[in-house]
Amino acid sequence: MSAAADAVPMTATQQFTNKTVLISGASVAGPALAYWLARYGFTVTVVEQAPALREGGYKVDIRGVAMEVVDRMGLTPQVRAASTAMRGGAWVDDSGKALATLGPELIGLRSPGDDEVLRGDLARILFDATKDNVEYLFGDSITDLQQHADGVTVQFRNAAPRVFDLVIGADGMHSAVRRLAFGPEEQFARHTGMAACVISVSNHLNLDHWELVHPTPGRVVQVYSTRQATAKTQFIFQAPQQLPDRRDRAAQQQLVANAFADAGWETPNLVRALPESPDFYFDSVSQIHLDQWSRGRVALVGDAAYCPSPLSGQGTSMALVGAYVLAGELKATAGHVAAFDRYQRAMQDYVTENLTLGWNNATQMVAADRRAIRTQTTMLRMLRYMPWKGLALRPIIKPLERAANAIRLTDY
Repeated sequence: MSAAADAVPMTATQQFTNKTVLISGASVAGPALAYWLARYGFTVTVVEQAPALREGGYKVDIRGVAMEVVDRMGLTPQVRAASTAMRGGAWVDDSGKALATLGPELIGLRSPGDDEVLRGDLARILFDATKDNVEYLFGDSITDLQQHADGVTVQFRNAAPRVFDLVIGADGMHSAVRRLAFGPEEQFARHTGMAACVISVSNHLNLDHWELVHPTPGRVVQVYSTRQATAKTQFIFQAPQQLPDRRDRAAQQQLVANAFADAGWETPNLVRALPESPDFYFDSVSQIHLDQWSRGRVALVGDAAYCPSPLSGQGTSMALVGAYVLAGELKATAGHVAAFDRYQRAMQDYVTENLTLGWNNATQMVAADRRAIRTQTTMLRMLRYMPWKGLALRPIIKPLERAANAIRLTDY
């Protein structure tokens, strides 16, 4: 475990420096950071390239100390109310026959106190908690950053240029702030050899807080529903490192269709739904590794700094914890240089633990051949009948629990 060092007291004069902060990104890390900074008396602006809050998205876990952060924000009731409340799920073959069925205690591999929500629901909770105290600029983005002795001059795509004391990139794995201040993404991305796609579909399978998983060699398709009318489909597959341009949705959809062309079960119907999805998501399953998360008056938080991969199960938790620690150090530490350094030292062990977990999860999630699929489903089927299944799951759950709790939160 790592712990943040004792805070360096600030003088009355220092308390009036570094008070205007621009945050890029309004998903999870950005609004979470904005919440704490506004609470500590900073003047905060969040810029988001989407024209409005992104309400869609897939299931995300909030584990370990991240739930402690949510509790310190006073948002636990809202998160619990938004819980996916999954009842369980089944692994199915080409005919739809259940190969293995898991209950709620096994499907998410979560520890007591952890929870799961849709990413869009969490974004809405965080936005509602900050909208009255934080300036939001939707439909805009940062195009240039010029640092100088007493601030950062920011050029926007639409808004007039402005000067801020600090700029924080909370804009995800493909962070524009990181590109402008640190360099091209290729320097920091590490690819797992996988890609993932998530879409919304009609709930034609009549799933009620239930998940279906169909594995085939090198691929897996998951369908789940947390609301009666709609369902989510996730395609995960082995993919080349060179993927279609991020703006070429048609090419991305064709790649997914080609990868799952002979997958069987409901897959053809799900693939046909790709073009109609209102919240289509596609990306490589990659990690971001940086030696330093700050440069001058610019810093990074969440996936922009240390993305553990979309399949890690820990990206959202890391964003919440990182936002809490970064804001706390900016409040408690004299000067942004020292605050950014203390933020990284406090988070380093936690990030390292979760990057390792994320890589293992991503590279082991998809079975390579039918023999591996049979082994996987046989083990899952047996778990249901084991009175000592908790013991059998320890090798899987223990790394998750260790990574989710690999930091002790300072009370700022």
